[in-house]
Amino acid sequence: MTSKSNEIRHDSVESAGVTINYSWCHSRRRTLGIRVLPDKTFLVRVPMRTSLKETRDFVSSRAGWVLKVWKNLDTRPTPQSQDYGHGAVFMYLGEALRLEFASAPHVSIHLHEGLLMLVAPELPSEETVRRTIDAWYRKQAQHIVSIRSTECHRMMKEENIPLPPITIRPMKTRWGSYSYRTKRIAINLNLIKMPLACLDYVIIHELCHIKVRHHGANFWHLVGKYVPDYLTLRRLLNNYNDQTS
Repeated sequence: MTSKSNEIRHDSVESAGVTINYSWCHSRRRTLGIRVLPDKTFLVRVPMRTSLKETRDFVSSRAGWVLKVWKNLDTRPTPQSQDYGHGAVFMYLGEALRLEFASAPHVSIHLHEGLLMLVAPELPSEETVRRTIDAWYRKQAQHIVSIRSTECHRMMKEENIPLPPITIRPMKTRWGSYSYRTKRIAINLNLIKMPLACLDYVIIHELCHIKVRHHGANFWHLVGKYVPDYLTLRRLLNNYNDQTS
């Protein structure tokens, strides 16, 4: 049961004639932060003693950024149109992260309370930002796909299917694939931007192909056995950049 201090409440603010509805809750974090999801809903987490007025002021101060996120999600920009400047929006596991820069002797990147912090000795060029973030996405994808594929395979242990090698790469028309020739699974790198449930669905989808080759009723029955809400997840994936799984 959720404690009263962590109870999720609902509120709204007005900005430039647009009503911004949001959910908020108290948390143990020291600063206020926003988590934005692909369906354009977002949650504000605030320190324990933060008042509603302070919360509303915070949301109002971030209204321009929120509207920018909404526009990005509506238009689903291609990688060629991605902004790499201060305040740019990057999706990670279904959340919108705001890019910020800081100074440090060496170039690195890390998450900090809803921010994607890129540190460097001086303000980096757009190409440096792009290469650094691309490398970070790949590193995160390799780590998370390894963990989730092992867990998904464990969930399906009664099917007695092997866990094949998995490669992660950009894919233009698919979220994943299984090759009967190489006996390998390929996972679209962009899945690291989607909610974790979408990644699990794609992994399980491809594991099911080891047992059932085509997308017939038997196949979808097997998928539904382990991902009951697969139709919702398919719709979410298909609505992202017009890709299909």
